[in-house]
Amino acid sequence: MDETQPFQVVYLDLSHYDEIMALWQRAGLHIRPAGRDSVEAFARQMATGVQTPIGLRAGEQLVAVVLATHDSRKGWINRLAVDPDYRRRGLATRLIALCQAHFQAQGIDIWTALIEEWNQPSLALFASAGYTLAQDITYASRRSHAEV
Repeated sequence: MDETQPFQVVYLDLSHYDEIMALWQRAGLHIRPAGRDSVEAFARQMATGVQTPIGLRAGEQLVAVVLATHDSRKGWINRLAVDPDYRRRGLATRLIALCQAHFQAQGIDIWTALIEEWNQPSLALFASAGYTLAQDITYASRRSHAEV
């Protein structure tokens, strides 16, 4: 990779599904291919209009991606991943800023991310981006089946 070339911002769609999954695998994200990360689920999420995958390319290679989603009140920064060979170059911070701009363009002024307590690099990333790390929130979820 030529360090003098900037990373290109790309707005992705269903046609980029395999490329996104491959990046998530390289980055070590836990993927549920029979559930929420299946091509059918991804297509359904895209069809709602509340999910926008935003990526960064180094030439033709997708090296960072995030899912910007919202519930009409809050913007959610989901599934942010950077290829291990491209980490520590500000790409995650850039994706956060792109999500914030995307949400603001839609009139959404609260931006959030759920981060697992063990994930110290992500906690530090969001703290450095000006996010308040809540100490008094417990996340609860219920799943219709194990794959989702």
